[in-house]
Amino acid sequence: MTIRTFKAVLAGSAMLALGLSANAAQAATATANAKAQILKAITVTKTADLDFGTIVSGAAAANVTLTSAGALTCGAGLVCAGTPVVGAFGVTGTTAQVVNVSTTNASLTGPGAAMAATLSSSVSSLTLTGIAATDAFKVGGVLTVGANQVEGVYAGSFTVTVNYQ
Repeated sequence: MTIRTFKAVLAGSAMLALGLSANAAQAATATANAKAQILKAITVTKTADLDFGTIVSGAAAANVTLTSAGALTCGAGLVCAGTPVVGAFGVTGTTAQVVNVSTTNASLTGPGAAMAATLSSSVSSLTLTGIAATDAFKVGGVLTVGANQVEGVYAGSFTVTVNYQ
């Protein structure tokens, strides 16, 4: 390598180094804020158990429907008596927040074949007000009673879930 070539390479390297450092001088910064909103933990309290009442079975399977508003319809061949009660729940959490409500179905077991209960809530969502009577919902459903269902007490459980939206 000649001295002239060496000087040219050295000069090129110096120019390249200056060019790279010029880009570093072009760096910019920005500032952003961070925040978090903390909500009260949701609590759900059962205020009444779901009770389809007293049912006399028939020769064919039929449904007993108890709406979340408390209206009872007894299927063909069945006799409904007693006092049915809708499931009732209260909710507490952060006021003005919207919550979603869901429920599972239930299987009522007893001395005979299990009976399926397809359940539904009176609301799918609600806005919390901090007023107990307003921050509540009810659960009803449809109970499928088998043909000649064996007499006895049948019971099961279900779960309601309430989550912030």
